[in-house]
Formats: sequence, C-alpha cells, structure tokens
Amino acid sequence: MAVKFTATPEEREIIGRISSRVASLYRDRGDITPRRVMLLEITMDLDAAHSNGCPMDFARLDNADDFNLMHDVAGIARHLDRRTGKLTDMFRPRFAKKEVV
Repeated sequence: MAVKFTATPEEREIIGRISSRVASLYRDRGDITPRRVMLLEITMDLDAAHSNGCPMDFARLDNADDFNLMHDVAGIARHLDRRTGKLTDMFRPRFAKKEVV
C-alpha cells in the first residue's frame, strides 16, 4: 500500500509554518541537518500521518507551545511507518483531531 499525501492547500500552508518553526527549534538545539532536508522530512511526516489514518488539527498544532509541538512532531517522526503512513506503537499525537464515537 502506498503512502497517501492528501492535505488540502490550506493544510499545506499551515504544515509549512509548523515545519519551519520545528526546523528552527531543532537548529537552536544544535541539529546540523540541512534546513531544506529537515523541512521536507517534517512536512512529509505531518502530511503522511494526517492523510493515512490520523487526521490532525493543524490549526491547534500551529498555536501549540514549543514543548507540545515538539512532542507531536518528534513522536510522529519516531512512530511513523514510512511504508504505510500509519502511526505505530499506539502513538496518538496530542493535536490529532478528536475521534467522533
């Protein structure tokens, strides 16, 4: 099964802002990964998780404090199965959309 990337243009705009902010936080902490590579990885991880089973509330994530933002983005990076786009190990981001039961 191929990973889907189906974020809307509006979601992609917010994802871009989030990715830039996260890349800056990583850089401030000494990460030397080239910025363009880091931006691409973060952007793809967020879109993949969102599009493959864990819809995200990107507006809330965009307004999150640094600690909670990094929790979700780093958690997605760690738990994303890059073959399927699904999150593993029962990880659920804090800013995932609420499930309707």
